[in-house]
Amino acid sequence: QVQLVESGGGLVQAGGSLRLSCVTSRFTITAYAMGWFRQAPGKEREFVASISWNGGSTDYAASVKGRFTISRDNAKNTVYLQMNSLKSEDTAIYYCAVDGGAFRQRIGVPGYWGQGTQDTVSS
Repeated sequence: QVQLVESGGGLVQAGGSLRLSCVTSRFTITAYAMGWFRQAPGKEREFVASISWNGGSTDYAASVKGRFTISRDNAKNTVYLQMNSLKSEDTAIYYCAVDGGAFRQRIGVPGYWGQGTQDTVSS
């Protein structure tokens, strides 16, 4: 069974930083775009960031561009999300996901999801 396990979430003050990690088991991410999504209380899940299968292309939601950075380490089957200058509106459960198709520049419909990690930014 494929598993994606996120870590690194927690409580941080506004203006602070967090680094999320997502490691996969029983699945090699080498050929797949990866992404991060988030869901705030009472809101729908939304796209945050995507990285292409080879790491050469990234894409961000307008709300996080310039503050968040997505990266990947294929040797470790891990994708990261560095979050800087955090704001209270970044409070959400953050999910990582694997693209449903191979060799894409941007994540499309995910094939697998992690269980999520809670990030809370206090103002």
